[in-house]
Amino acid sequence: MKTAQEYQKRLQRHLDELKWLYCELYPGREDMFTQLCEQMEAWYQERPESEKKLDREREQEPAWYSRQDMLGMMLYIDAFAGNLKGVKKKLPYLEACNVNYLHLMPFLDTPKGKSDGGYAVADYRKVQPALGTMEELASLCSACHEKKMSVCMDFVMNHTSEDHEWAKRALAGEKEYQDRYFFYDTPDIPQEFEKTVPQVFPTTAPGNFTWRDECKKYVMTSFYPYQWDLNYSNPVVFNEMVYNMLYLVNQGIDIVRIDAVPYIWKQLGTDCRNLPQVHIIVRMIRMITEIVCPGVVLLGEVVMEPAKVVPYFGTLEKPECHMLYNVTTMASTWHTVATKEVALLKQQMDVVNSLPKEYVFLNYLRCHDDIGWGLDYDFLKPSGIQEIPHKKYLNEYFRGMAAGSDARGELYNDDPVLQDARLCGTTASLCGLETSLQAKDPARIERAIQKILMLNAYLFIQSGIPVIYSGDEIGQLNDYSYKDDPDADRAADSRYVHRGHFRWELEKKRTEKGTVQNRIFEGMQKMEKARFACGPFSGKAAVWTYDTYNSHVLCICRQLKNEMVVGVFNFSDEPQTAWIDMGEMPFQDLLGKGECVLRNVILPGNGYGWYYKTWEE
Repeated sequence: MKTAQEYQKRLQRHLDELKWLYCELYPGREDMFTQLCEQMEAWYQERPESEKKLDREREQEPAWYSRQDMLGMMLYIDAFAGNLKGVKKKLPYLEACNVNYLHLMPFLDTPKGKSDGGYAVADYRKVQPALGTMEELASLCSACHEKKMSVCMDFVMNHTSEDHEWAKRALAGEKEYQDRYFFYDTPDIPQEFEKTVPQVFPTTAPGNFTWRDECKKYVMTSFYPYQWDLNYSNPVVFNEMVYNMLYLVNQGIDIVRIDAVPYIWKQLGTDCRNLPQVHIIVRMIRMITEIVCPGVVLLGEVVMEPAKVVPYFGTLEKPECHMLYNVTTMASTWHTVATKEVALLKQQMDVVNSLPKEYVFLNYLRCHDDIGWGLDYDFLKPSGIQEIPHKKYLNEYFRGMAAGSDARGELYNDDPVLQDARLCGTTASLCGLETSLQAKDPARIERAIQKILMLNAYLFIQSGIPVIYSGDEIGQLNDYSYKDDPDADRAADSRYVHRGHFRWELEKKRTEKGTVQNRIFEGMQKMEKARFACGPFSGKAAVWTYDTYNSHVLCICRQLKNEMVVGVFNFSDEPQTAWIDMGEMPFQDLLGKGECVLRNVILPGNGYGWYYKTWEE
């Protein structure tokens, strides 16, 4: 009786709005709304009691995911520990890394050779056999919860694999299943779509449609020919995908990363991006989770600059995603590493810092994907920077082809016509550690380590949740063995240069004083400890940038009541002065020793510092 009352209370809170939005999107389909409500209650009833208990705890602290001690790590299961059982055995290492937010990269069943890194799902209720089983996923999630870790997974909702049961039945000619995708007998409508819809991968997968000779029809394939776009104007698609999501969160998943969310609604005559119906769908999913599993958080993958992703948070009254990626700042960070000029980074941080505190971003230096140079070229243009030449320069710099660069990276999706290649590489290799170690040059190795630590200090002071890419904590380098992989898809995909197997033999060196691994690991640990303990790192703190009157040095201030932290970061390889004046009151050096007055602070090449003070209110 108690649980029935609990469910009904949550349902009644959202029922009117949920029904109104559903019927607006699917007029005349009250039957499907009734089915949705019945199934939601069934998924609630099937939810394990341990997860219901966690839901109740998190209802008491709705913003649990934005605590200042949150630290994420993303990893590939096979590359990190072989399989799900292996990851479970390695949880003590993740604890040693202070990780309490574990993002497992795609692990659902995908066809070999046509997986797009796991983003072409053939079965939403099956784990890739090589990685384990759904029972082992639930066991891992349970073990994580015992250690106060939350688990994130990618939910690919824009498309399925062509090997999905729906796609197979559609290919066999069953109209019910063809209606779950976009099928056309003639090229007329596809050609109309092509007039207004941009291509995602114009070089490797041109066009938005693929001809299937088996059924003599065209099918929409925005990403790759083996990934078929789902038709969300069909309520069956929405309902069934919601059921898939609820099945997965009932295994213990805490954070659902909605992949490619801006693409999920298609409408002729538009660019099929960010349409109003997308926000209706995300809002409905948010309400459904708050009814069935309120401890679950939605993370939106929206690859746009911060000011433009804001609509995906919804409003404070009608929220959509709980969290979003800070994609553009990541790209702007690497632009700053190459140019040594902080103006663009400062401007973008000012935008992020002006947003409501309730908006939570995930921040990272590197992720599983490439770096796309989608910078704010309108801002850069007055400085004489033109888009195409600048992209070329950045790619040359990070391949070690520019003067003064020790960086090592590889191009991805190089298009000689559009000249819009993206870049791949680990944080350490892009910072020059790989080249410096090969040269056995102590001074260059020192500079690379300093740059890696400076970037992490800058990452950890940003507002939001810092997320580390597995291996960055021990300075893992590029792995070029992917080129010899028997899997042709991997061998042709340069993103695997930074998706290499975790080097456990190097991990052992993190406790050996003076090693590269030790210096990076301990340096990051010191930052994490300070971030977790120091009040101004709270998400409630006021955050702003402070002018250093030096184009190479960024200064970030955080204040909560009578406490303040000031961070300074030198993006130049040469010593620089931060021309700041914070008065006579001394600050404590959080990452060093002693106290100092913050006036005209001299920083070594790639130097950084966090400084703290408190005063009587």
